Amino acid sequence: MSSQPKIAIRDLTFLYDGADRPALTGINLDIQPNEITVLFGPSQSGTSTLLRLLNRLNDLIEGTTMTGQILLDSQDIYAPGVNVVELRRRVGMVFALPIPLPATIRENITYGPRLSGVREEHRLGEMVERSLRAAALWDEVKDRLDEPASALSGGQQQRLCLARVLALEPEVILLDNPTSGLDPISTAKVEESLQELKKNYTIVMVPHSIQQAARIADKAAFLLMGELVEHALGGALFTRPQDKRTEDYITGRFG
Repeated sequence: MSSQPKIAIRDLTFLYDGADRPALTGINLDIQPNEITVLFGPSQSGTSTLLRLLNRLNDLIEGTTMTGQILLDSQDIYAPGVNVVELRRRVGMVFALPIPLPATIRENITYGPRLSGVREEHRLGEMVERSLRAAALWDEVKDRLDEPASALSGGQQQRLCLARVLALEPEVILLDNPTSGLDPISTAKVEESLQELKKNYTIVMVPHSIQQAARIADKAAFLLMGELVEHALGGALFTRPQDKRTEDYITGRFG
């Protein structure tokens, strides 16, 4: 294991304007490279807020207050002068609802690289194949690349959105409940692709269920009412939780 975390969260507190309590309070968490770290907890636990803070998506919300630090490779991502567009390329996000661009499958993948200045068709073609293979979608769509992305099934659209993020060659992939609307077969394909992707990427995910969290987590962090209750190896946390609140949640006593 690397002694240097990919992401280090230090004394992080975050408050939405008008809220009666912080969404997150005093979070300290290290996220190691080439692992799947799962953030889980009941509604209003702060997991999605924390995920969005990792690539500054909450910048888009007015009136928020944040203290503490989030370090990416030891650099504070909230420091003055940070290029947020470049940060979001390095730390890509896949949302719960897949929203392909109103374009072909190929154009969905090449849109980001073209914006970044890639023009050579052979390079773009390589990116399309590489990204779709990494998202476990290539074999299903390789003969349909110029068909509308909207023609894909929900599970295929979600993997296309993952491939679209991968085309930008990020270092970290954030996944906010990416299988919530998928059938079991599509969910299994996404989970399988994540196990391959962690060889080259750092993955942080808010899962669809405790069962999913237990299946895929290398590390797991349980949040409750905006506080980090427990953080441990996935296998240990789901079988031998150290905090009674964690045990009560994963055994279904609340939430």
